Amino acid sequence: MSAGVLFVVATPIGNLDDITLRALDVLRTVDFIAAEDTRHSARLLGHYSIDTPMFAVHDHNEEASVGKVSALLEQGQSVALISDAGTPLINDPGYKLIRTLKQQGHAVQTVPGPCALIAALSVAGLPTDRFVFNGFLPTKTSARCAALEQHLNDSATQVYYESPKRIMSTVTDIAKVFGVDRTLVLAKELT
Repeated sequence: MSAGVLFVVATPIGNLDDITLRALDVLRTVDFIAAEDTRHSARLLGHYSIDTPMFAVHDHNEEASVGKVSALLEQGQSVALISDAGTPLINDPGYKLIRTLKQQGHAVQTVPGPCALIAALSVAGLPTDRFVFNGFLPTKTSARCAALEQHLNDSATQVYYESPKRIMSTVTDIAKVFGVDRTLVLAKELT
């Protein structure tokens, strides 16, 4: 029996029609889907009448899930890893899983597609020849300002993710650290 493959599958970041044909094919044909939130992913799978069995792999169980996924791959089963939206591992769970599976010699393939970071950059009107993705900023003001100060002299476009409930305090801190003459683009509900 040949070893299975873990597919890292990008899913829509809003509009369900943004999924690729290859992603749909993989989600239909793998033996299992490892989803960040099975309840959330059930909406996508139901929309496309995909009934592949799912189990959860998220921040709180990722390390414990490595053994399960590794065992499935060793049995010749295939698994698709999906996050709630966009490309897994881009500020979503999966790093520990992928790192360990690759160290164990398992095959890991990407099924590229939607990514909020790239979608936002493509319409922001900011320079994209150089950009730095910094993920989520700390939640507390002092730590957030300290994190922003680390990039004060970087000339590349800075990209951050932020929660809607903290956006105003984060914008205030960005203006405080970078100054009010810095161009800022906010992007939400991109598709």
